Amino acid sequence: METINLSQSAVHPEAHRTVSMNNSMVTTAFDLPGFRVVRSLGIVRGLSVRSRSVVGNFIGGLHTLFGGNITVYTNLCEQTRTETYQLMVRHARTLGANAIIGMRYDATELMPSLAEVLCYGTAVVVDVSAQRRPTRSGMFAPMCVAGIVEHCNGSRPL
Repeated sequence: METINLSQSAVHPEAHRTVSMNNSMVTTAFDLPGFRVVRSLGIVRGLSVRSRSVVGNFIGGLHTLFGGNITVYTNLCEQTRTETYQLMVRHARTLGANAIIGMRYDATELMPSLAEVLCYGTAVVVDVSAQRRPTRSGMFAPMCVAGIVEHCNGSRPL
């Protein structure tokens, strides 16, 4: 089994050539509308195993008696999903990716009060210089991207 180094020193040597990845470059779809995938870098993941403290379980147990949103568990789930998402994005960056497609979450109860949360997807490199936007007809046309395309048929970048 391969160990993945997610430290900043492990960043792929060509990662500086790609556009930084933000949330709009991560999608559950298997393509990124307006961009062309030029290289697939493989599966990336973020994994966390969490448990609720004894106090948290007690408070959560009391909340179940009254019904409604059990905020101690909601907050734990949100925090864990955010953490696994960030780990997945960091893993993709170390490979030199500028986008992730097919992103999914999965959760497994390992034992009572202990759960594994996995966030995974496919790290890809998309060609941002060929970014396209839909025209009125619904077809995609080339689009100038400020700071990325120097000359775009004489038009000014958007």
